[in-house]
Parts: sequence; C-alpha cells; structure tokens
Amino acid sequence: MALIFLGSTDLMSAEHTSRFLTPFLRWLDPNISPAHLAQAHLLVRKAAHVAEYAILTGLIFRALRGWFDGFWPRAAIGLLPALIFASTDEYHQSFIASRTSSFGDLGVDCLGMFVGIVVCWFIHVAVTGRASGS
Repeated sequence: MALIFLGSTDLMSAEHTSRFLTPFLRWLDPNISPAHLAQAHLLVRKAAHVAEYAILTGLIFRALRGWFDGFWPRAAIGLLPALIFASTDEYHQSFIASRTSSFGDLGVDCLGMFVGIVVCWFIHVAVTGRASGS
C-alpha cells in the first residue's frame, strides 16, 4: 500500500514516467509515431494499475486465510479494503497538481482487483482440487 501511495505522488506522474518509458518504447520500435507512443505510454501506465491492485487484492486475500471459511466470503471481504484504498488513493491524487483523479482510474483499479481474485481462484483450485469455492 505504501508503494501504491508513493506511486500516486508526483514521482510517478505521466510526465516523470515518460522520461524512462518513452526511450524504452522508442528502443522497441524506433519508427513509432507520436500518437502510438502516447497510446503505449497510457497502456503501460494502466497495466501498472491493474498489476498493483491485483497484487494488493491477492495479498489481502491471503492475509484473511484462517479468518473466514470458504473462498467466496474471503474474496468478498478481501475486496473491501482494496476498494477503500483505491478510492482514497484517487482522492489523494486530486491534491497533486501533476496527477488527475478519475472514476475511470478507479475502474481500472477494480479490474486489477478482479484479476487478483481470479488468480487466487485458480491457485485455490490447483491447491485444493475443488472448484466449489469452499
């Protein structure tokens, strides 16, 4: 959570991430157009949102092991702190001049939470051999 919070400061704004992403993307494709470069930069940034919230949700889900019986109750309860944190993170960004706060980003964060639960589900099925969610 501290890493996500740090990432929502000016340190990881689009302006700052473009300093290392743009050269990397140009290295991958020297002929990339400015429009495609901007799209790729945005896509990488949104993929980072998905990854960080998938990891956060997976860690919360894991931390709740032993506290709640069954996969789905633990998954539902595990989503709540991640959703609250994502909401407060967007609110925090509204105070940073180089960042924007949007419901769209909250939606991307929620997609990450869903991905985290799906990964947990696959691990649960692989470990227990049961798809029943218990």
